[in-house]
Amino acid sequence: MLSKRIIPCLDIKDGRTVKGVNFVGLRDAGDPVDLAEIYSKEGADELVFLDITATHEKRKTLLDLVKRVAERINIPFTVGGGISEIKDAYALLKAGTDKISVNSAAVKNPQLINELHNNFGAQFVVVAIDAKYTDEGWKVHLRGGRDRTEIDLFDWAREVEQRGAGEILFTSMDHDGTKAGFANKELAHLSDSLSIPIIASGGAGNMEHFKDVFTDGKADAALAASIFHFKEIPIPELKAYLKGNNIPVRY
Repeated sequence: MLSKRIIPCLDIKDGRTVKGVNFVGLRDAGDPVDLAEIYSKEGADELVFLDITATHEKRKTLLDLVKRVAERINIPFTVGGGISEIKDAYALLKAGTDKISVNSAAVKNPQLINELHNNFGAQFVVVAIDAKYTDEGWKVHLRGGRDRTEIDLFDWAREVEQRGAGEILFTSMDHDGTKAGFANKELAHLSDSLSIPIIASGGAGNMEHFKDVFTDGKADAALAASIFHFKEIPIPELKAYLKGNNIPVRY
């Protein structure tokens, strides 16, 4: 079995790391460059940097900040936010990213996924999907969760894979920031119906939640923010716990 990955996430607003609950009520969580360096040294498997207001504010990702983070870490680095065309991806690649994450722009222009795949390869393309449960099932949301679409989570995930994405980062808006556990039922369904890796996001609150997301949720990687930012769960302790529960992790 492939090793399961632990991925801290830096949600960036106005150049600072922030964290909220259910995508609202943001509070400051520290300097992203300093946090990135800490996570790299602590043994995080990858780092995700999401410029969460870039699309809403109709601007590009903060390239200078991306460069500063990339210079301080030695782990794979994924950046998302404000990427809407190939030249944006090239600029981020030049700035030091290993992968890019697209969300709203991919929904509005699905062909973008194909173009990114054709230019950079599947391993470079992560499609982030923010979804919320409604009376009509799980619906994809855009612009940092502000806009609901009528697109079904599972239909979109299958299309994303067919268009050439290398991974899916699924965030359950209902679980985000609640620390009540991941959306394991939905994650398992995604994993069973797709062949590309699934990164779970939204709901991490304790170490057992990580064990559950890798077993019950069948996720390939688990992403979390506040529990790492506010030092509630140190990454080395989390990996030791997972190893003790027969979950394969990298040391």
